[in-house]
Order: sequence, then C-alpha cells, then structure tokens
Amino acid sequence: MSTLHTVNRSPFEHGALEGCLARVRPGSAVLLIEDGVLGALDGSRFASRLGALAAAGVELFALGPDLAARGVEPARLAPCVGVVDYAGFVDLACRFARTVTWT
Repeated sequence: MSTLHTVNRSPFEHGALEGCLARVRPGSAVLLIEDGVLGALDGSRFASRLGALAAAGVELFALGPDLAARGVEPARLAPCVGVVDYAGFVDLACRFARTVTWT
C-alpha cells in the first residue's frame, strides 16, 4: 500500500526521521515538515541515505513554507528532495492511500 510519511521533528534532536527512513518502502513518499525539513539539508548525515531511498523509488519532499520559516534556501537541500507548497502537501495526501505521521 502506498503511504505518505510525514516527519515534523528535527532529526538532530529526535529519532522520528531515523525510524521513518528505516521503514519507508519504494512507491511511498516522505514529506518533511516543520523542524523535520532540517533532515533534507545537503551534506547532513541523512543526505546519502535520502539519495539511496530516492534511487530505490521513494519520493522525497520538504514543505517550502517551513523551509522559509527556518531560513533554509531550497538550494541547500539534497538534490533528491523536492519542495512543495501547501497545495502540494494536499495533493500528496490525496495521492497516497494512507498517511503516517512520525512525531
């Protein structure tokens, strides 16, 4: 079953992103929101893992307004991570059969 996984906690303070990345499967997506967007930074300890998941068929996104609220330019993200706005978040939620929130 295709699943949208959302992660809202900083991966540098909490294990939500680690847990999510260990369980996400090809055909699903991960959307980083709130402080979770920090896990998408290029050069972070998560960047290579995100790249491997993207190559395996996992879609990866960060919420643009949350990046902006934290002063993170989209150019600083790992290349495999796309940026969506709120309408894109809604589109993702509608496209996937279920949503799992990692907090």
